Amino acid sequence: MISYIYFIIFLLLSVLSMFTGVTFFMQNFSIIIEYSFMNVNSLSLVYIILLDHISLMFLSLVFMISSSVILYSKEYMMGDYNFNRFILLVVMFVFSMMLVIVSPNLMSIILGWDGLGLVSYCLVIYYQNEKSFNSGMLTILSNRLGDVAILMSIVWMMNYGSWNFLYYLSFIKFDYEMMIISVLVIIASFTKSAQIPFSSWLPAAMAAPTPVSSLVHSSTLVTAGVYLLMRFCGGFNYNFLMFILYISVMTMFMAGLGANFEFDLKKIIALSTLSQLGLMISILFLGDFNLAFLHLMTHALFKASLFMCAGYVIHVYGGCQDIRFMGGMINKLPMISTYMNLCSFSLCGFPFFSGFYSKDLIIEMLFYNNMNFYIFIVYMISVGLTMSYTIRLMNYMMGDGTSYFSLNSFSESFSLMLTGISILIFFVITSGSMLMWLFMNPYYLCLSFFMKIFTLMMIILGFSLGNFMFSIKYYFSSLSLNNYMMTSFVGMMWNLPFLSTLGVVNYPLKLIKISNNSFDQGWFEYYGSTGGFKLMKFMNGFIQGFSSNHLKVYIMLMMIWFLIMFLVI
Repeated sequence: MISYIYFIIFLLLSVLSMFTGVTFFMQNFSIIIEYSFMNVNSLSLVYIILLDHISLMFLSLVFMISSSVILYSKEYMMGDYNFNRFILLVVMFVFSMMLVIVSPNLMSIILGWDGLGLVSYCLVIYYQNEKSFNSGMLTILSNRLGDVAILMSIVWMMNYGSWNFLYYLSFIKFDYEMMIISVLVIIASFTKSAQIPFSSWLPAAMAAPTPVSSLVHSSTLVTAGVYLLMRFCGGFNYNFLMFILYISVMTMFMAGLGANFEFDLKKIIALSTLSQLGLMISILFLGDFNLAFLHLMTHALFKASLFMCAGYVIHVYGGCQDIRFMGGMINKLPMISTYMNLCSFSLCGFPFFSGFYSKDLIIEMLFYNNMNFYIFIVYMISVGLTMSYTIRLMNYMMGDGTSYFSLNSFSESFSLMLTGISILIFFVITSGSMLMWLFMNPYYLCLSFFMKIFTLMMIILGFSLGNFMFSIKYYFSSLSLNNYMMTSFVGMMWNLPFLSTLGVVNYPLKLIKISNNSFDQGWFEYYGSTGGFKLMKFMNGFIQGFSSNHLKVYIMLMMIWFLIMFLVI
């Protein structure tokens, strides 16, 4: 019953936030609310809420996806004895995300920012097995690096007398202190958005239940970093921070390349999310805030739907996530197959789907800017790789029907899982055009015919590459050592999981163990509490021995005295 209550509440909040955001945009109106908790001498504790069309539309998106995920989880998590705990964790996560969205104050942002990391850790380790624990440890330690960066920026903003960063964004271009704060915020956002070198935790976090992946690791947690960068982007010095563009483009390329050699269904979609995050941050640092926000909104919708479709498929296949064991799904699961194809078309930027309106403009804006040849080529290759791994995944799942599982006993019914997905599918198709017509100013981009046709050429090449990767699946699936080494290297995200595990988990824990043995339980114990206790015990025993045998001590001292006098005389 609790899931239906939260489903209705979040759906109503989504509709209310959407209409309020559209009204605020039409009226060019925003509200800042300051609530004072207490005043102690000169210290004032104030919580600030910023309500404008950006925060309200993003809140509407989060509430809509959350309501669909809660309804979807009612059937997906059926039989789980801790289902109420799962729903409460999801609600806590949405509340933390809400704090991040409506806060223009770093002190209040850290509440939601830290809450996102903690609740996501609890959700990743929900199944409580060794894989979940390892993934959760990598997730929370990677996110803690970003929390430390936010705390350092909070301390640094003490120089300004306020933590309302919106008042000081115009100082970034010529004030080195505000520039340092912006760099710290970029580092924090990169840990949440899993950019290089913090990319390894996002595929590892797929150990969580699929509804968690749909909500947390596709549309809310990972986009919190992009959203914070959007709030700070008003004063970024793009000439100084242009190297961020290189990192985001390389993240796109690395994730797209890894997805073409991955066989885990959820990890392919997770790497797709990583690629799209690099796309958002790249266009953000090219200077177009509105276009990055448009792609963030549309991507959250079709990626959440794609994860939910993947969860339905995993549910049908008895928990199997290996796409090599799937096939022929179009015949037995027509509705889910249709939904997956719609989301995949939107991901690839198929004309007049939601992803088309943002991705096409992003690529044209890249052409319009004065970029070097390296950025241009890697960007376009990444776009082609997006088409490649999408076509490869669709061929594996909808292909020749050589499935190792029998779907004859399964009949697709309009259940709660399908209802939850169906709520989002309408917006997957129409959200791009609606948001484009409502919030975006007209673009005038004068490009040559070659630049206009080059994107189409890369998409055709990606389509061909995806079909080729599927046609040689038996070659890559063989047990040859050379094939295994090649596919594992290319699909291992350039060894970032090993480096992150060694750098974030393994070596720090070893240093903590050495410190514990050498200092906490070593020298500090010897010269600290244990050594002090032993010294006091010895002194007390010595003094107590004097007090208990004072007559013997007196006689012994008298004998020593007489002996000394005798020797002297």
